[in-house]
Amino acid sequence: MKSLILVTSARYISDYTLELTFSDGLKAEIDFTYWIKKYPFFKPLENIDYFKNFSLDGWTVVWENGADIAPETLYQIALQNQQLQAA
Repeated sequence: MKSLILVTSARYISDYTLELTFSDGLKAEIDFTYWIKKYPFFKPLENIDYFKNFSLDGWTVVWENGADIAPETLYQIALQNQQLQAA
């Protein structure tokens, strides 16, 4: 059985980018601009101070309005970014 990947730490980098660390040790910078621009629920995150006010809920990174992204989605993006950097 495959173990569940979780976000274990998050650190603000700049703009709408966070550095995330996953439960298997993978670290990656993830840009959240796509979700902020595409989905109305993420609109409050356009305010950079609001964006910076994130927390971890034991699974993933979340904001006060309940906005979050599944840890497996973030992990897939982290893996893709890692593959692009290796190329």
